[in-house]
Amino acid sequence: MSPCDPPAASQVAPQGDAARTATLLFRLSIGVFFIGGFVASSISLLVPRVRLAWGLGYGAASAVQFASFSSYLLFAFPAAALVAQAGYMRANATGLAIMALGSGLLILGLGTQVYAAVLLALLALSTGATFLQIASNNAVTMAGDPRLAATRLNLLQGFNSLGTVIGPVLGASTLIPATGRAGGWLPALPFGLAALVLAGLALGFARYRDLLAGLAPKAHARGRWMAALRNRRLQGGALAIFAYVGAEVTIGALLTDFLMTRHGGGWSPVAAARLVALYWGGAMVGRFAGAWLLRRMAPALLLAAAATLAPCLVLAALLGQGMAATVALLAVGIANSIMYPTIYVLALPARPEEAPAGGMVLCVAVVGGAVVPLLTGLLADRIGLLPALLLPAACYLPVWGFGWTSRASSTRELALTTSS
Repeated sequence: MSPCDPPAASQVAPQGDAARTATLLFRLSIGVFFIGGFVASSISLLVPRVRLAWGLGYGAASAVQFASFSSYLLFAFPAAALVAQAGYMRANATGLAIMALGSGLLILGLGTQVYAAVLLALLALSTGATFLQIASNNAVTMAGDPRLAATRLNLLQGFNSLGTVIGPVLGASTLIPATGRAGGWLPALPFGLAALVLAGLALGFARYRDLLAGLAPKAHARGRWMAALRNRRLQGGALAIFAYVGAEVTIGALLTDFLMTRHGGGWSPVAAARLVALYWGGAMVGRFAGAWLLRRMAPALLLAAAATLAPCLVLAALLGQGMAATVALLAVGIANSIMYPTIYVLALPARPEEAPAGGMVLCVAVVGGAVVPLLTGLLADRIGLLPALLLPAACYLPVWGFGWTSRASSTRELALTTSS
C-alpha cells in the first residue's frame, strides 16, 4: 500500500534557511518512505508464511492484513491529535519508534511461533505507520517551494515503490519455507533490518525535532470538519480508496499462494514469493507512466480506465492457465499504480478550510486493507482460492464509478485544490 497525500493548503515558500530545512527534511523522508514500502511488502509475505509453515487456513492467515490495517480506523484520530499537539518532527519520531518496537515484537513472535504475538506486533507496526501517514506528507508538502511539492512527493513515492520491490526479493529467501514447516529465527531477518533502520530514522527526527517549529499544525473549527464530512465527492472518494486498498492488499497477500497452484503455474514457494516483487514493481513503473499520461488526459478518465483494466486482468488470470495467468495477475500492479493519488486529488474538498478533514477521512478509508483481505481469506476457505479472488476484482467497481462520475468537474476541482 502507497502513503496519504496531504492537502495543498497552507504551504510555505522557502525563505532564507527554509530551503536548507526543506532539503534536510526531504533527505530524512527518503528513508521513511523507503522503509515504509519495505515493511509493507514484507508483511504481505507473512500470509503464505503462516499458511505454509504453521498450517493455518486462508481466513486465519489473512488476519495478518487485518492486524496491519485496522490501526487506520482505531488510531487515526488519536494520532492526528498528537500531531497537532507535538508537531510534525516529534510525531514522525514517535511513529518511527513505535514501528521499530513493533518490528522487535514481530521478531519475537516469528521466532517463538506464537501467532497472537505476531498479530500484536503487526498492530504496533501499523500504529506507528498511522502516525507517519498523518505527519510525513503534510511536512514534506509544506516545507519547501510549493511549486515543487508534487515533484517532492512523487520522488518520495518512487522510493516507497523501491522498498516494496526489495522487500519480497529479500523476504522470499527468509520468510517463505522452501519445504515443509520452518522454524528458527531466520524468517525474522527482514524485520531485524527494518528495526535498525527505523530506530536510526527515529533518532534522526528526534535530533531535528525543532526543524519545523514554524509549521505547527493548526486546529480547525468543528463546523468546517462537519461540512467536509457531508461532501458527496469526499464520501465517494473514501469508498473508492477503501475498495482500492482492499483489492491491492488482498491480491498482494494471496499472490504467492495463487502462483503456487497448478492453475497459476505451479511455482515453488520461494520462486512465487520472488515474483511478488514484480507486482509491487509494476506500481513503480505505472507511476512514471501515469505521470506522463496525466499530461495528456483528464485524471478522472485515467482512473476509470485503470479501474476497468484491473478487474479484466484478474478475470484473465482466473480464466487463463500457467504463464498467462501469472502475467495477468502480476500486471494488476501496473493498473493499481495511479489509483490512490488520483482518487485522493479528485476527492479532496476544494475549500482550503475543509481540506484537512477531507485528508483525514481519506486516510481512515485505508482500513479497507484490513477488511477485504480477511473476507477474501474466509471466502477462500469455503469455496477455494480462485473463485474467492472475484471479491477483490469486484472492489474495482466503486473505483471505476468514482472516476466516471468525477470526469466532468475534475479539471476545475484540481485547479481549485492546487491554487488554494
